[in-house]
Amino acid sequence: MSRPLLPVSLAAALIGSTALAEVPSVAVDIAPVHSLVARVMEGVGTPNLIMQPGASPHEYALRPSEARALQEADLVFWVSAGLTPWLEGAMETLASDASVTELLETDGTVELEFREGALFEAHVHDDEADHEDHAEEEHDHDEHEDHAGAEEDHDGHDHGKHDPHAWLSPQNASNWLNVIAAQLSAADPENAGAYYANAAAGRAEIDILVAEVNATLEPLRGGRFIVFHDAYQYFEHDFAFPAAGAISVSDATDPSPARIAEIRDRIAAEGIDCVLTEPQFNQGMVATVLDGSDAKTAAIDPIGTGLELGPALYPQLIRSLATSLAECL
Repeated sequence: MSRPLLPVSLAAALIGSTALAEVPSVAVDIAPVHSLVARVMEGVGTPNLIMQPGASPHEYALRPSEARALQEADLVFWVSAGLTPWLEGAMETLASDASVTELLETDGTVELEFREGALFEAHVHDDEADHEDHAEEEHDHDEHEDHAGAEEDHDGHDHGKHDPHAWLSPQNASNWLNVIAAQLSAADPENAGAYYANAAAGRAEIDILVAEVNATLEPLRGGRFIVFHDAYQYFEHDFAFPAAGAISVSDATDPSPARIAEIRDRIAAEGIDCVLTEPQFNQGMVATVLDGSDAKTAAIDPIGTGLELGPALYPQLIRSLATSLAECL
C-alpha cells in the first residue's frame, strides 16, 4: 500500500531553509583558515582552497582550478599579504568583484611583531651601560655579522611589521570564526542562523582544544627547543611555551652562515632538547645545526600537510603541534 504524500509545506520545512538559499562561492588561502571557514559553513556549503597543503605559502604558483575558484568567488578570506604576497595581485586581477577579508587586520586579532635575530633577544643599544656580557668581546665580530643579517631579514618583510602566522593562536582562530560568520551572514542572510550557530560550536571546540594542549604541555614547561623557521610565536604566546630560537626567519628564506653558527652555539652551550623540522624545507640545514648534538628532532607543520581538509583540520593541526613538541621533549 502506498504511503500518503506529505503536505508541501511540511516537506519544505523538513528539507530546511539552508537547502533553499543560494550559498555564496567562497575562496580561502590556506588549509587552516579553510578549516575555520568550513566549520562555519558546515551543513550549508563548502569553501574552495586556493593553496594546497604541502607547499610553502610564501611562494606559490596558482593552478588553473585555483585561479578559477578565485575568479568565481563572492567572498575571499585570507591571512595577509605578509604570508602570501603572490595572492595579492591575483585577487586584484581575478577577484576584483569579491568581498575580501584580510583576517590579520580584523578587530580583535592579536598581532605579534616579527622577531629579529636567531635567538629572539631584543636589540642592545650602545648606551645601555648596564649590559655586560663576558663573551661580548670574544664574539663581537660574529655579533656584528648577525646583526647585519637580521637587518637584511627584517628588510625582507615587505608587508608590515607583524608576523602573519596568526592562525596558530587558537585565540585568534576563535575570534576569526565570528568574523567569518559575520561576513557570510552579510552575503547570505538566509543562512545567518546556521553560520552563527556553527561559529559558536567551533569556539566551544577551541576552548576544549586549548585545555587539552595546556594539559599536554604542562609537565614539559622549561623544555628547550629550536624551530626550523620562525612561524610559531603565536602558538608559543598562547600556551606560554617559548622557543629558544629559529634556524630561518619568518618567511623561511635561507639563513646566513652567521645565523646557523649562532643556532649551533646555542644548541651546544645550553643543552637544547629538541629541534623541530618541517617537511617543506631543507632538511640538510637541520642536519648541519644538529651536528655533534644530542638534541632530538620531530617534524611539525604550520599548514597541516597530511591532514584531511575540512572542519576538523584546525583542531587536529594545533593538537599535532603540541603532541610532536611533547614527544620531542
